[in-house]
Amino acid sequence: QVQLVESGGGLVQAGGSLRLSCAASGRTFSMYSMGWFRQAPGKEREFVAAIRWSGGPTSYADSVKGRFTISRDNAKNTVYLQMNSLKPEDTAVYYCAAGKDGGSSWARYDYWGQGTQVTVSS
Repeated sequence: QVQLVESGGGLVQAGGSLRLSCAASGRTFSMYSMGWFRQAPGKEREFVAAIRWSGGPTSYADSVKGRFTISRDNAKNTVYLQMNSLKPEDTAVYYCAAGKDGGSSWARYDYWGQGTQVTVSS
């Protein structure tokens, strides 16, 4: 079992930055690939970024490539999402997820956090 708790969301102006954190419980954190997904009101949940259990390779949605960076610290059982050059269209609830397989499909993840709101004002 893995429990995930996100933090770091908030309100930021366009062009600003935020860093999301996802703290995981459980001794097997390092065995899981981790992903970030987001869901805006009225829209489907979409993939943002993923990182393999070893810390690499990483993958990103085209919409965030070059602006967002996913990383993990297995010693701290934490995965991060550094978000730079934020745009109003990045506004959503952001979720972290853990799965043995990982990747860009939400169906490949077994555990989910409760989400953290990110709001980008124009």
